[in-house]
Amino acid sequence: MSDSQFDVVVFGASSFVGQILCQYLFDTYGANGELKWAAAGRSQNKLKRVKASLGDGASTLPLIIANANDADSLDALCAQTRVVVSTVGPYALYGEPMIKACVNSGTDYCDLTGEAQWIAEMLEKYETTAKKNGARIVHCCGFDSIPSDMGVYFLQQQSQARFNAPASTVHMRVKVAKGGVSGGTVASMMNIAEEAGKDPALRKKLADPYLLCPPDHGFKSRQNSIGLASYDNDFNAWVGPFVMDAINSRVVHRSNALSGKAYSDHFIYSEAMLTGNDMGGRMKALGIGVGTGLFFVAAAVKPTRWVLNTFVMPQPGEGPSPEAQKAGFYDIRFVGHTDNSETLKVKVTGDADPGYGSTAKLLGQAAACLAQDVAEDAPGGFWTTATLLGEPLLKRLQDNAGMTFTVID
Repeated sequence: MSDSQFDVVVFGASSFVGQILCQYLFDTYGANGELKWAAAGRSQNKLKRVKASLGDGASTLPLIIANANDADSLDALCAQTRVVVSTVGPYALYGEPMIKACVNSGTDYCDLTGEAQWIAEMLEKYETTAKKNGARIVHCCGFDSIPSDMGVYFLQQQSQARFNAPASTVHMRVKVAKGGVSGGTVASMMNIAEEAGKDPALRKKLADPYLLCPPDHGFKSRQNSIGLASYDNDFNAWVGPFVMDAINSRVVHRSNALSGKAYSDHFIYSEAMLTGNDMGGRMKALGIGVGTGLFFVAAAVKPTRWVLNTFVMPQPGEGPSPEAQKAGFYDIRFVGHTDNSETLKVKVTGDADPGYGSTAKLLGQAAACLAQDVAEDAPGGFWTTATLLGEPLLKRLQDNAGMTFTVID
C-alpha cells in the first residue's frame, strides 16, 4: 500500500468521536502535512460541515463519500489509503462491512470498539484472510484499551529491565477519572446488554477472560474479577468493579498470547476502581458494583431499556462539550509481582476526558503509528496495540497524546 494516496482515512468523520478525531488530526498535522489524511462518511453535507468547523487552512482537506451499506464505496475507499480508522459504531451493528473490505484488500485498520463479542466474531470470520492478504487489524485503540494494554506493556518492560523477569500478576486500579459519556458509547453498551440478554451462550462467552485469545492459548489461571467490593492490600484501599475491565482484560490477555506468553503462561490480571480505605470507601465500592449490575439488567430488558434510552441516556451524536473534554483527565495505577515476589508500581495518566478528548488523541496516534511506523513486511492478522505498535506507539502517546507512563518508586 506504499503508493496509496493517503496515509489515513477517517471513516465516520461526522460522528461524535469522528469530529473530535478530525479536529485533533488537523491541529496536529494540518490538512496537507506529514500525515496525509482524508475524512470519509456517507453524507457529503455533513462532511463539509466537519471540514468547515476545523478552522483556517482546512479547505484543502479531501472528503470521501463511503457508506457501510455500499460495499463498492468501501472498496474504493480502501484503494486510496494505507490505513482506515473507523469511528462507525456500534460496531456490532455497523462495523463488519469495513472489516471485510480492509481484510480483502490488505488495508490496515484500527478503531475504538469495546465490544468483545463483536471482536471475537470478526476474529473467527476474517483472521485467516487478514493473515493471507497482509491486512493488519488493530481494535480497541481508544481509552479502551490503550491505557490498559500499553500500561501493562510498559510495566513488563520495566520489570524485565529491573528484575530480568516478567510480572506474572498485574492489577490495574483507576485512581481517578473525570469525563462524560456520549450517545454512541451508550448505544454500544445497550447493544451488548441486549445481545447478552437474549443469548445464554453469549453470556458465557463474555464471562471468559480468554475470549479473544487464539484457540490454542493454553491459559488456565483463574482470574480474579472484581464484582462488588474487595479490599486491595497492594493499595491499602477498597476497590469496586471497573466497567471497562470487560474488554480491557481480554485485550491484555490477547497481547500476552500473541507475544508468546511474554507475561508468563500463568499470567493473572484484573482491573478495578479505587474508592478509599475507610467504611465510606467500602460503601462506595458496593454502590458501584450494585449500580453497574442494575444498569446492565435494565439494559437487557426491553421495557426498561426503552426508558433508559428515552429519558436517561444521551442520544447518538450527543456527548460532553469541548470544554468538558479538555477539563477531563485520568490517573490509573498498575502493580506487578514477579514469581520471585518482586514488586513494581506504574502510573499512567491522560490529560483530557478519557472517553473522547483523550480517546481521539490515542486513536489518532494509533492510526498514524500504523501508517508510518509499522514495517511493510509486518504480518497481517488481528493484533493489539502492544504487540504490533509497541515502542513507537508508546513514544507517540507521550510526545503527542498527553499521556505519561511513569514508574512509582
